[in-house]
Amino acid sequence: MIVRDLTSLDDDRTTDGGTWVSRRLLLARDGTRFSMHDTILRAGTTTTMWYRHHVEAVYCVGGEGWLHDDEAGVRHALHEGVLYCLDGHEHHRVEAVTDLRMICVFDPPLVGGEVHDADGAYPLLGREVAEEAS
Repeated sequence: MIVRDLTSLDDDRTTDGGTWVSRRLLLARDGTRFSMHDTILRAGTTTTMWYRHHVEAVYCVGGEGWLHDDEAGVRHALHEGVLYCLDGHEHHRVEAVTDLRMICVFDPPLVGGEVHDADGAYPLLGREVAEEAS
């Protein structure tokens, strides 16, 4: 059983990507088949993402913003209680009107220090990298 308190995470479980900060509650090194993150997207920012290596599900637990599906050319309102899942590896942007607090789940799990590359993707890092980090 794994029990963690968001307020007492080690520094290596927090990653700041400029427009966002992610507190990584579960990572590959925990031995799970997914990772779970408590992420704040900062007010007034837009983050472009494309998870070509991962499926991500995101649940908004606070704030307001917009999800832009760049492939379909549509946008969806984000607010508390909205979930979206990038099961088709869609190119997208999140526009944070206020701070957005999101709970994010990734499959396969992240290792911990990933930040978006030029395409907006996270690299696919193997479990062996995660084991070396622990």
